[in-house]
Amino acid sequence: MINILVTGGNGQLATSIKDVSKGYNQFQYIYTDSDDLDITNQQHVADFFQNNHIDWCINCAAYTSVDKAESDVDLARKVNKDGAKHLAMACKANNVKLIHVSTDFVFDGKSSVLYSETDSAQPLGIYGLTKLEGEQAIQNSLEAYFILRTSWLYSEHANNFMKTMLRLAESRPELNVVADQIGTPTYATDLAGVMVKIINDNSTNYGLYHYSNEGVASWYDFAHAIFEIADTKTIVFPIKTEAYPTPAARPQFSVMDKSKIKETFKMDIPHWRVSLRKAINNL
Repeated sequence: MINILVTGGNGQLATSIKDVSKGYNQFQYIYTDSDDLDITNQQHVADFFQNNHIDWCINCAAYTSVDKAESDVDLARKVNKDGAKHLAMACKANNVKLIHVSTDFVFDGKSSVLYSETDSAQPLGIYGLTKLEGEQAIQNSLEAYFILRTSWLYSEHANNFMKTMLRLAESRPELNVVADQIGTPTYATDLAGVMVKIINDNSTNYGLYHYSNEGVASWYDFAHAIFEIADTKTIVFPIKTEAYPTPAARPQFSVMDKSKIKETFKMDIPHWRVSLRKAINNL
């Protein structure tokens, strides 16, 4: 039996892992939230690993409130940097392999070509900075790690852009959505499938990888596709970023090159519209 610890156990990615893990009878999961396992407390993490037999750890726990992080710097850093470091140290001490989720927000968005894993990370805000610090803490503490940077994550679970748009469409005939920030929507179920594959293969191809769905979109394109597939009557209008100011700056372009993960793990990645249709149909 392979024992897998999943932090952030109530979030959309952990719930998606539950969805894709059906049928893998050789896996036994320990899903934890902050009440069960406080990753910001080094001793708590060390004790938890000592008291539980763990083969793999998937870190889905994160401080993800991009705008709130600008004024809540200490907590964002405790979760995204210190929490990642504590898990990495415990993994090393107990011979556990770590899969850690990071973000396209480590980039400043000033590129005009796809971002590769070797490109310089220059975060624009506290969220991206603390996630980058978490990556670096893992890389400095551990060899047996997989860091998966992803983007624009959504699913049928928890709160996300897709579900927000569908909720707003119930009461609003028109919506304005930013059209000059470019990235790639990623279905959490697809990302969860990659993690399960890495564990099922017992891979030792450690390192940093980019994973999102295929294709390119603006938030406007994403919203338009949601309304089209869901067959809602809401009309969406494109606006510029400056028309919708936020406390944290967003990268204008954060499309990632996925060549490395596709070649290493011999995988095909679905286009974002294909996966979006699945998610909406599941709802």
